[in-house]
Amino acid sequence: MSALEIRNVCKDFGNEQVLKDVSLAIDSGEFLILVGPSGCGKSTLMNAIAGLEPVTSGEILIAGEAVTWKTPAERDIAMVFQSYALYPSMTVRGNISFGLEMRKVPRAEREAAVERVADLLQISHLLERKPAQLSGGQRQRVAMGRALAREPKVYLFDEPLSNLDAKLRVDMRTEIKKLHQRLGTTIVYVTHDQIEAMTLADCIAVMRDGRILQLGTPDEVYNDPVDIFVAGFMGSPSMNFIAATLEGGEGGYRLRIVTPDEEDLVLPWPVSRETPDLARRVGQQVVLGLRPEHFSEEDLRLTDQAEGTLLEARVTVAEPTGADILLRLPLGAGEVTARVGPKCRVAAGERLALRVDMGRAVLFDSETERRLA
Repeated sequence: MSALEIRNVCKDFGNEQVLKDVSLAIDSGEFLILVGPSGCGKSTLMNAIAGLEPVTSGEILIAGEAVTWKTPAERDIAMVFQSYALYPSMTVRGNISFGLEMRKVPRAEREAAVERVADLLQISHLLERKPAQLSGGQRQRVAMGRALAREPKVYLFDEPLSNLDAKLRVDMRTEIKKLHQRLGTTIVYVTHDQIEAMTLADCIAVMRDGRILQLGTPDEVYNDPVDIFVAGFMGSPSMNFIAATLEGGEGGYRLRIVTPDEEDLVLPWPVSRETPDLARRVGQQVVLGLRPEHFSEEDLRLTDQAEGTLLEARVTVAEPTGADILLRLPLGAGEVTARVGPKCRVAAGERLALRVDMGRAVLFDSETERRLA
């Protein structure tokens, strides 16, 4: 039985359809992340799951029970908000235990729950303080503790880290990951940060314009994107998209990339990645997708298919990041980003020979933007 199931949910605000026939299901203990750009409908979907926003049509089931028209209190969920939503006049202890008190949980059980989550989140020394005396990270822990004090069927996190600074976000992300691994809870988590999505999720739903474009594991949405939007949204820096012409012959398929002022670049398409649809596309324009790490000056980082696939270009920008170096270089009609090792000694204006790992490249239709191969 799924811990959460959404069936053909639509949500309209006046004449605007914000959610368009959304369906998904996750099992007990799974960590689902809803990710997408601002305005894609992810927070509206979260509010519909919580019961804060009534749906126009469709069904929502929690642990097999239809809750579409039930109030938030009747859904057995706990929610952590972006704004923390702590009661300023209450101590940390009072904030954590308040929900349990409203549900008439006996005092001894409430106190035991507070001590349990305080120890889990390492905030025992803060229990008698008020929210104004806490840092942003501490307030976020209290908000999480209030949710964890209960044992609901589903936890909902609505961009809980967006108000934190960069370092604290990384630290809290790690804490949430540890909590999920330790407790095995079912979590639905909204974020616009694709790094958060990749590091935390068991399953990612990529949303755009009120629809789920792809639902899959982090590896699937990153390495096997269904279209150009998903490919470009997941990953930092994002995937490079290069216009090419698909050519075919007895030697297999090739991609011809027109390079201004220089000889055209021809890249072989891997035999292992051929699909029946490619035969109908010969002579047509396609879009080649290459991630920054698909370029390398080191043979050891390449798949067998990539050996011998070389290009040479003049570097326009070199950006050392410590762990690696990001290079900008012209390819086709525009520029691409290549991620190379920190020992690569190259400066802007110098020419560099790189190998291209075509074994991990992806191909898209230039008109529909859907994945071809």
